[in-house]
Amino acid sequence: MNETDLFGAAELRQAVLQSWESSPTRFREDANAEEDLRLGGYRDRLLVELAQNAADAAGADGVLRVEFVGRELRVANTGAPLTADGVAGLASLRASAKRAGPTVGRFGVGFAAVLAVCDEPRVVSTSGGVAFSTERTREAAAKLPGPAEELEARKGAVPVLRLPWPVTEEPPAGFATEVRLPLRPEVDADALLAAFTDQAPDLLLALPALTEIRIGEQVWRRVDQDADRVVVHGPVRSDRWLLHRAAGTLSEAALTGLGVEARHATQWQLTWAVPLDDRGTPIPLAEDVLHAPTPTEERLSLPARLLASVPVEPDRRRVAASGASDAVLTFAAECYPSLVGKVEAEHRTMLVPLPGFPLSDVDDKLRQGVNDRLRVAAWLPAADGKVVAPLESRVLEYVSPELVELLRDVVPGLLAADLADARHRRSLHVLEIRRLGAAEIVEAVTGLRRPPGWWYRLYDALTPVEGADPVAREEFGALPVPLADGRTVSGVRDVLLSHRDADPDPAALLSTLDISGLRIAHPEATHPLLEKLGAHPAGPAELLDAPPLAEAVRSSVSDARSGADVQPLAEAVLRLVDSAQPRDWLGALALPDAAGDFRRADELLLPDAELLDVLDADYIGEGAPLSVLDADFAADWSADLLLSIGVLDTFAVHVEEDPADADEGFSDAPQWWAEQEAAQPENWPPARFVAIRDLDLVADDAWPTAIQLLVQHPETLRALREPHSYPTWWIARYALLAGYPPRHWRLPAAEELAGLYDAVPDIGLESVQLQLAGVRAELQIADADDASDLLERLGDPDRGVRAGTALRAHQALADAVSSGVVDAAELDPPDMVRSVSGAVVSTGRAVVLDEPWMLGVLEAPLVIAGGSPDQFDAEALAELLDLPLASEENMMQVADPGRTQRWAEVARVPAACELLGITVPSGEINLHDALRVRTSAGEQRVHWWVDSNGTLHAQRSPDGLARALAWASGAWHERFALAALLADPEATTLLR
Repeated sequence: MNETDLFGAAELRQAVLQSWESSPTRFREDANAEEDLRLGGYRDRLLVELAQNAADAAGADGVLRVEFVGRELRVANTGAPLTADGVAGLASLRASAKRAGPTVGRFGVGFAAVLAVCDEPRVVSTSGGVAFSTERTREAAAKLPGPAEELEARKGAVPVLRLPWPVTEEPPAGFATEVRLPLRPEVDADALLAAFTDQAPDLLLALPALTEIRIGEQVWRRVDQDADRVVVHGPVRSDRWLLHRAAGTLSEAALTGLGVEARHATQWQLTWAVPLDDRGTPIPLAEDVLHAPTPTEERLSLPARLLASVPVEPDRRRVAASGASDAVLTFAAECYPSLVGKVEAEHRTMLVPLPGFPLSDVDDKLRQGVNDRLRVAAWLPAADGKVVAPLESRVLEYVSPELVELLRDVVPGLLAADLADARHRRSLHVLEIRRLGAAEIVEAVTGLRRPPGWWYRLYDALTPVEGADPVAREEFGALPVPLADGRTVSGVRDVLLSHRDADPDPAALLSTLDISGLRIAHPEATHPLLEKLGAHPAGPAELLDAPPLAEAVRSSVSDARSGADVQPLAEAVLRLVDSAQPRDWLGALALPDAAGDFRRADELLLPDAELLDVLDADYIGEGAPLSVLDADFAADWSADLLLSIGVLDTFAVHVEEDPADADEGFSDAPQWWAEQEAAQPENWPPARFVAIRDLDLVADDAWPTAIQLLVQHPETLRALREPHSYPTWWIARYALLAGYPPRHWRLPAAEELAGLYDAVPDIGLESVQLQLAGVRAELQIADADDASDLLERLGDPDRGVRAGTALRAHQALADAVSSGVVDAAELDPPDMVRSVSGAVVSTGRAVVLDEPWMLGVLEAPLVIAGGSPDQFDAEALAELLDLPLASEENMMQVADPGRTQRWAEVARVPAACELLGITVPSGEINLHDALRVRTSAGEQRVHWWVDSNGTLHAQRSPDGLARALAWASGAWHERFALAALLADPEATTLLR
């Protein structure tokens, strides 16, 4: 070949050969270095390295063309042609023609990448060309003794790119330089072309100096839409990218430790790039590599691509560990928020690196740096239209534009509404942005002063949240509520909701009054949410249930006497009661009376009240228990309404459920309670206490009329008929009928009480009315007073008491002692008592009959009625009367033993028992033709007897035998029937 040597290739070859000859070790080193580059750092980087050289040559608007001519790969580029320095760089394995400036690969060591596919590379340019050849280099080395021996050891492998030869070929028209690479036979041209096709779009982004890459018939062009956006148009698709570029100068300290050539690269530049879809929405990268600016093997997990002039190791696959690398990566992290800020606000969180394991040390450093800068930089869209840093921002837990609009001037740094959407949650969590849930929202609005309409809008915005989140419902219970009186209170519970459409609004009646604790929501703030959270509709009933209103009513009388105007309260309350059921405490409402004072409603009488006819006049008026309602005030309201709050017309009934003790507000109620408890301890206390008011205020001579009033009104009539009625108990003792309490008298029809009690005079009351008042209809002992009165009546010789009546009276007295109604120890024993004969005798001579058989031997005028245990308790009666028992006072014996016979063998006994359903006694009976008993007064004949040993004796007569049989069989009540059957077995008609 006679090529013209324009670049001093011969001199370069001569210098290399001399170095090999003088030092065979240098040959080995060059061969090893080239092999390392070819097989290691620059494998798979052919197009990348050639594109970098093309970019350096182009400076701007460069074009790179790749095509095949037969089996020869040709890569042409526009821009500056080949120079002597460039040839020297190509022929040097350890140096590059690049120095300071932004170039990335102008014929440096990266050219060794061509050896992956070619043994005979050529570089042709408009300024000349050079070629490298494996074969020619081998021939030249073989002529040198040292390298020749090394060739044998290396099986002919040589450092191809150390010896350049000039060539005179021309590049294609329109291009400054072309690299021509005859492919080795084993190289797959189609696979190589496919790899180039994949790399082309990224290279246009990485190398700004290139604007077009052609690979065969396929063309990729980069179009800069503006400073921030580029589009790479390809044969199949167009890739859109959003960019942020930055540049600067590295400090000398950062460059320390780098190689000589790297230390000259004092300028740094970087580009953050994120792909966009057709609508301009970012497409975050899941995994990428660092581009320096062409791809390295430093894997990254950032959503955007980083292209930066980071110092790399000679093979350009890894970042060089240096201060410069750290500095550039730090600059990159600081610039990242600027890229994010260029994205549409709604998509910015897509560029926040999400949690995950770093893919490399560089990835770890970048992720931490990027997130740190994102936290403090202002780039998030705030609700007020500004941007705010994450560390100064807050985001709602719920997606609600309405809520954000209301809170944007309340919560500093509140983010735009759509950032509360779930798709942003992970990104915002990485940025440590505080989320505002229900509790935080309540805290934020607590203490605010806002118009009622603002609060209504807030409740409206919170309604969907409350419906979807049960926890939020609990938290919202603490929301502030504006009140009708101008205050704003915290907490929804106990708030009363006024009605917007009510005319008049019940709440409005009270909202102007100074009622401490009454919380009525402002009508313009009343929202259905408040009721769901625990507020109550402020209808009449709900207002009447409000404790503050009840307290105001209870204190209204004292307030009036302190000079307060309580009439508006009275009028408002009456209007409420007119539409709702009254409450018990309304009786405390202060109303004007006829004397110009204010009294409790339940201490006032209607001007025409029925009670005025029966109450003692001394008890009505100033200083008295009752007064009369002011007539003018009464005329303004219906009588029924006034009565419903406690104003009196007739007697009023008081009911207390589940009482624990007697109500001492009622006369003698504790005494009644104690008596009832003693009489029926198993049923005490009662389920309720029922009383009738003001009975103790009735005039003495007005009781007949008062009783008529009590009976004619259903409420008081029911109170009188209540079991163990306290009103009836009280009236029976303290009312006056014809000058005496009702229980002093008996009903005219109660003949069985004749002699003991006098018939009540005609006072204009019917029998039922008299009985309800306590006039006696039967013999009954209710207390010690009853017992004492009855004993006195029995011992009164002026009273004609029949024997049966006396017997029943004594039985009633014994039962009262036995049951505990009367304590015998608390009563004084009578001086005179009434015997079974009806005679009144001194207690010094009388005894109480305790055994029925003894009646036959005792003197009747001296015996107080007693008898068998199934009749009544003789011992109890004896204790009450302080008399001895008959059995204790007499020593009596049967005169002869009689004839002993078993009951079953006594004639007619089995048949009589069978007819009456009585079991025949299993014992024996001593029968006598004439039964006599010896007493201190002599012998006396009797029908039957039981001696001190319990032995039964009977005279052989139906009467005597019947009594003994009834006693022995425990059927004393059948003694008369047994006597008839024993006298006449055919007398079965007695059983009908």
